[in-house]
Amino acid sequence: METLFVATRKGLFVVRSRAGQWGIESHHFPGEPVTQFLLDGRDGAWYAALRMGHFGVKLRKSVDQGANWVEVGSPAFPLKPQSGIGADDPTPWNVDLIWALTPGGPDQPGTLWAGCMPAGLFKSIDGGLSWTLNASLWEDPRRKEWFGGGNDFPGMHSVLVDPRDAQHLTVAISCGGVWQSSNGGASWSLTARGMTADYLPPESASDENTQDPHRLVRCGAEPDVLWVQHHCGIYRSVDDGFQWQAVKPPKPSGFGFAVACDPVNPQRAWFVPAEADTCRIPVDGRMVVTRTDDGGQTFQAFGAGLPQDHACHLVYRHSLEVTADGQTLAMASTTGGLWLSGDAGEQWQCVSRDLPPIAAIRFGGA
Repeated sequence: METLFVATRKGLFVVRSRAGQWGIESHHFPGEPVTQFLLDGRDGAWYAALRMGHFGVKLRKSVDQGANWVEVGSPAFPLKPQSGIGADDPTPWNVDLIWALTPGGPDQPGTLWAGCMPAGLFKSIDGGLSWTLNASLWEDPRRKEWFGGGNDFPGMHSVLVDPRDAQHLTVAISCGGVWQSSNGGASWSLTARGMTADYLPPESASDENTQDPHRLVRCGAEPDVLWVQHHCGIYRSVDDGFQWQAVKPPKPSGFGFAVACDPVNPQRAWFVPAEADTCRIPVDGRMVVTRTDDGGQTFQAFGAGLPQDHACHLVYRHSLEVTADGQTLAMASTTGGLWLSGDAGEQWQCVSRDLPPIAAIRFGGA
């Protein structure tokens, strides 16, 4: 039985499929903003990140499939220096949002990574009880050149742990490019070569440190293949993210936030196009999902079962997901729409149009 976890502005919904029909089974944290969810496949623990405004960021954990929740530690920056290095940093040293939650490798029980806004990377080695800021990336002088992509400050939304080597980390930052570490975060390299930002002056457009990747994903079957939905189009890498190739923009648009790649087929990926920048709605009010089956050379657009007239749905970075077999997809929108497809995105079934704004979705086991 497949399960979908839906993190929304008013709680976490658990959606399950029974006899081919999807429906909401339970609702956790009603009224509270949930920004990210993780089901840790190593031990079955559930983690929900909450953005509680005046009360700060909270992280809740359940070891009994949501029957009971406990509050664990939350990522937090050290005190900002009053003088010397860091005192002139315009970025506030307080976590506003947990934007990514990622488990460590199979050989690292209890290890978790959190990407946050502002763009700090945090690590836990005790199942979320405590967190440590990755100082080497935070203290890199190039960080001060990052800036917010639609937000006041830069944010880290994608954190990948290489399935072949848990010491190899790849992160993406809006707007701060793509960074990689081969030694568990002790040191970092900037690896956004090939990306171009048309929102910058021509002489700065290829600056790796100010690129705006909206979402970064990796193919499970061929980990050297990565995809990025960038603010200025779609990029693909076949050398583990060290060099990026621009993909010819598909119709109706190459702009968007979400990307999902087939876990078993490195040639296949899905995107949700929208109009760019100030008009963030589906092109011509028609909601579609685009899919490439040949590594980005060509695309098909699918809209069966999706709103086709006056649609204003926007799909955020973490709101397009695919199951391990590459056949079932889920998609959710900022206006509370939730859809499922059982045929690789060609036809869609509406599960609900009445949910709160959706920040993230995740598939999990029974």
